[in-house]
Amino acid sequence: MRTTWEEAGWERLGDGVARRRMPGWDETIGVIAGSDGVLIVDTGPTLGAGAELRRTVRAVLGRDVTHVALTHPHFDHVLGTAAFAGVEVFGATGVDALLRHGKDALREDAVRHGVDPDAAAEAADLLVVPHHHVHGQLTLGLGDREVLLANVGPGHTAHDLAVLVPGRAGEREIVFCGDLVEESGEPQAGPDALPRRWPAALDRLLALGGEDAVYVPGHGAVVDAAFVRAQRDALAARFGTDSACGGAR
Repeated sequence: MRTTWEEAGWERLGDGVARRRMPGWDETIGVIAGSDGVLIVDTGPTLGAGAELRRTVRAVLGRDVTHVALTHPHFDHVLGTAAFAGVEVFGATGVDALLRHGKDALREDAVRHGVDPDAAAEAADLLVVPHHHVHGQLTLGLGDREVLLANVGPGHTAHDLAVLVPGRAGEREIVFCGDLVEESGEPQAGPDALPRRWPAALDRLLALGGEDAVYVPGHGAVVDAAFVRAQRDALAARFGTDSACGGAR
């Protein structure tokens, strides 16, 4: 007998769509299931976390993840990828090279944030980089449903990918935002952020999902378009904007 999303520790967002707020760094992991495929959005901070995510998805759906979408190249979102053996991995153009050549920096960042050094080293050594590179937008078929992968950055990093799930049977569209949107705290602009371009990335995110969509932050509770717009305006006030790439309001 299969378990429910809630019993497995996930929050159901729609038909075949769920998300999980991970312990520790509160990063969101998403799942979208179609008749012929299952996409997981981000993979957690370690191989152990990735393996546990894989097991819980199988417990609910009775089948395995077939595709991975990485929203951006930070340790808490990518280091579990090798736990999903044989899957197709998607990321924004350029993230493959960054991960391939930046494994030591990724491991060090994970350890600095509290990941066990051995677990961080193992995950970095086995790290799987994207096989498919999203430059603009890419439609991914999962059988009876399609999802849209959109390279909406740069902003939080130079390689920010969003995942749009069209609504079914009256349900609203769902947008997995990665860390372009954060609800549980102020947006984190680390050394790899492009803060003056971040507001334009959020303009593109809002254009992608529209006013009625459900927006799923990289950290925190689900929000609406008004929240994303307010965060966009706060970032613009804090950092200014790069007028060359500002989006329409």
